[in-house]
Amino acid sequence: MEYSESKPKLIAIDMEHEQKRYVYRFFKRFFDILASLAGLILLMPLFLIVAIAIKLEDPKGPIFYSQTRLGKNQAPFKMYKFRSMVVDADRLLKKLLKQSDVNGAMFKMKNDPRVTKVGLFIRKYSIDELPQLLNVLMGQMSLVGPRPPLSREVAQYTDYDKQRLIVKPGCTGLWQATKRNSVGFDEMVQLDLRYIRQRGILFDLYIIFRTIIVFVRPNGAY
Repeated sequence: MEYSESKPKLIAIDMEHEQKRYVYRFFKRFFDILASLAGLILLMPLFLIVAIAIKLEDPKGPIFYSQTRLGKNQAPFKMYKFRSMVVDADRLLKKLLKQSDVNGAMFKMKNDPRVTKVGLFIRKYSIDELPQLLNVLMGQMSLVGPRPPLSREVAQYTDYDKQRLIVKPGCTGLWQATKRNSVGFDEMVQLDLRYIRQRGILFDLYIIFRTIIVFVRPNGAY
């Protein structure tokens, strides 16, 4: 079940079909609750280690970082992460926007000067994303789905791009588990829309499995 470059580039989502997938959405939510709750409990020792490391590097800074993202149907919510950047990272972003390594409505910078030493490690292994299990438990996110964007990013979206916002965002997705930062914004949208069209219990489990592999063998996260 690999991503194929030979598949059609443009994908239109059948909105009526997606709205009728009641059984799939029920089991997806049921699995999200069980898995996120189990993950939060089992990962507590790791959370403690990361929290101590962040505090040792910067005793005055917070352990967690929250940011307003847009979820399903552009509903705003607070997304949680371990802090991997300096405290005033959002203010410094304005000076770095033109240095993005990807084109389109998304900012990514490989050698981002705002990232801390601890941040470099936890971002490489995607550990900084683990607090999003709390967002999953609260129903704001799913384990698998498109990356939740910022409002300034969505302001640059075309109507076509906005199709990726018709489902709950995820902690991981087809883009994160396969191509990650090796592709640009347009390719990310294609992967997200392909996921929405093909999503199902088995496909979700496949992406979760691929994500676990990424934790062991990082695929270029930064």
